[in-house]
Amino acid sequence: MTRHPRAPPTLVSMGTTSVLSLRIDGELLERLRHRAAKRGMSVQDYVIRTLMRDDFDERFQAAVEETERFYGVT
Repeated sequence: MTRHPRAPPTLVSMGTTSVLSLRIDGELLERLRHRAAKRGMSVQDYVIRTLMRDDFDERFQAAVEETERFYGVT
């Protein structure tokens, strides 16, 4: 496998949406393609859905922790 210098992701704003361009390892891309195909999705849609789910999980956990602090639950 050829290693390339790590280039920072490119983010281009297009109105209400943005385009994120990044370099990805070939093996990882193949795994993403396989997982997306199993769900009948494009790689782009699969990655976006995964990122959205992860973001929701983090925000939900933060809300739970804040609520527990508010009510004094340990």
